[in-house]
Amino acid sequence: MNHLRVEVLQRPVEPTQYLSIRYTERLAENGVVASVGSRGDSYDNALAESIIGLYKTELVRNQGPWRGLDDLELATLEWVDWFNHRRLFHELGRIPPAEYEERYYQQTESHQQAETHTTEPA
Repeated sequence: MNHLRVEVLQRPVEPTQYLSIRYTERLAENGVVASVGSRGDSYDNALAESIIGLYKTELVRNQGPWRGLDDLELATLEWVDWFNHRRLFHELGRIPPAEYEERYYQQTESHQQAETHTTEPA
């Protein structure tokens, strides 16, 4: 048998690996400590991947097919707004993420203000 031999060009590193490295670098630039994993892997992407999964399930697949990219982009903006401001999360006490974040910062600021307004005993 005569086999046809065709050489295939392959990229040395997949684009997703570049993104993971960039993500890790971005965390370091902002002083964020990665919870698990090491440089160039995707372990810290678990939360993002989970949200992307919800996005695809709740919006892209359930409300498509889309007429075009513009329609999907607009729907994405609406979904993100709903997700952050109206979707109730059991883990957050049945409140939306934006409300949880606002409460967190109010509590943190109140605590910091209380610390700065204390007086030393005479």
